[in-house]
Amino acid sequence: MTPVHFFLSMAFILGLAGLAFNRGHLLSALLCLEGIMLTLYLALALSAIQLGTINFLSAPMILLAFSACEAGLGLALLVATARTHGTDRLQSLNLLQC
Repeated sequence: MTPVHFFLSMAFILGLAGLAFNRGHLLSALLCLEGIMLTLYLALALSAIQLGTINFLSAPMILLAFSACEAGLGLALLVATARTHGTDRLQSLNLLQC
């Protein structure tokens, strides 16, 4: 395992650990998700460069487009939650309440 692959896998694991253990605020969960998506983008881009096939070179851009959509949707949910509940704490959200 090269050092680049090791650092990418550790960044991915740290993002997952942050998402699993630091669930206090919605903003921190969104930041952990963005860190995971950035790590996946870098890993996909590096593997596309190493393989060198033309068909695989568009995959990082597609992932980046989905990541941007995910970030926009997450921020919209954050604003809507902050307006309706007054806070972005995940403990104050009740999924059973409409």
